[in-house]
Amino acid sequence: MEVGKSRFKRICVFCGSSSGNKSSYKEAATELGREMVERKIDLVYGGATVGLMGLVSQAVHDGGRHVLGVIPRSLMPVAITGEIIGEVREVSNMHQRKAEMARQADAFIALPGGFGTLEELLEVVTFAQLGIHRKPVGLLNVDGYFNSLLSFIDKAFNEGFISSTARRIIMSAPTVTELFRKLEEYVPAIDEDSLMLAWDNVERPSNYALDHGIIT
Repeated sequence: MEVGKSRFKRICVFCGSSSGNKSSYKEAATELGREMVERKIDLVYGGATVGLMGLVSQAVHDGGRHVLGVIPRSLMPVAITGEIIGEVREVSNMHQRKAEMARQADAFIALPGGFGTLEELLEVVTFAQLGIHRKPVGLLNVDGYFNSLLSFIDKAFNEGFISSTARRIIMSAPTVTELFRKLEEYVPAIDEDSLMLAWDNVERPSNYALDHGIIT
């Protein structure tokens, strides 16, 4: 089925460098890559050729779309095996990696993954809450993988630690098609209780954004 033109030129995908224990995780990574190709969207990701990262990047690359992998040089020997997929941009550290991926992307999608995936996801959510960016953030909730995370977020909201506007930053869907629909329709809301940071109006050292991985 042909899909319409996407509002996004490039999406950053956070996911595991492992494949997980379920075949559904691998299938979802490949399906996401193919859907991006169908919608003519390029990929930004963490640069590994293994695990779910390798599967989604291979699917996008095989479909003829551009793949940009951003990876610290110290991880290259273990994260890149076999042939390099697409363009690899080497950086010095994890902060630079996250900053470059976020700078290049128009939206963010998280597939199943571990600590690194979770940390990358929550950083871009936090920056959206602070008003540093207005890019959509979505979870591909394969087989309910993120249910516990979503329950925690709802708990934090109910206990008064997350505002109703901030709670709506993260979108979730069990299928690729439904998630893309939500991302395409996303309209960022303004939270009157947030700090509403705009980095061009904030005094800071010139190297602050680079050192802290902040999106500019």
